[in-house]
Amino acid sequence: MSNKTIFINKISNEQTALLPAIEFRGEIRIVEHERDIAAACQDLAAQPLIGFDTETRPSFRPGVSYRVSLLQLSTPQRCYLFRLNRIPLAKPILQLLENRDLPKIGADVAGDLRSLRQLRRFRDGGFVDLQTIAPQWGIEEKSLRKLSAIVLGQRVSKAQRLSNWEAAALTDKQQIYAATDAWVCTRIYEKLLRTPKI
Repeated sequence: MSNKTIFINKISNEQTALLPAIEFRGEIRIVEHERDIAAACQDLAAQPLIGFDTETRPSFRPGVSYRVSLLQLSTPQRCYLFRLNRIPLAKPILQLLENRDLPKIGADVAGDLRSLRQLRRFRDGGFVDLQTIAPQWGIEEKSLRKLSAIVLGQRVSKAQRLSNWEAAALTDKQQIYAATDAWVCTRIYEKLLRTPKI
């Protein structure tokens, strides 16, 4: 194959910072009422694959930790932000998380699933962790920021990571950050699949 892309195995923070930022530009839907859960999950279940991430309110005090605040599930056009500090981890959401036939792409999936299981027990299925598969293309980096830099040549901003995910209303910046984190996983995954492994 003549157009074979060989990814670099590592990238420095300085090199990453020089890259253009990548941002989700689709529709963001906030799900904070139980009545909206089923329709959101129905749309997500119809997709060939979805991006997956969670956010938790940061604690700046030792020994204090919060439960997961936000679950992001993204299609290429739409990202749903499920505010789990307001709504339960309801059955339609669990059905998505347990569906083995619906690939859900994330980074550090095990950590996110651990957080979600503190809310409710479920048996996950169909998850793909970019950190686990990236070495098949010779990539040694683990963070989503650096995986995006290496595979897409674009940088994921982490500016909102330590913001309050349980605020009364999420700011536009928080919404875009959260949506980008889930959506970009699908972009990285699709690019990897189009590239020969080493």
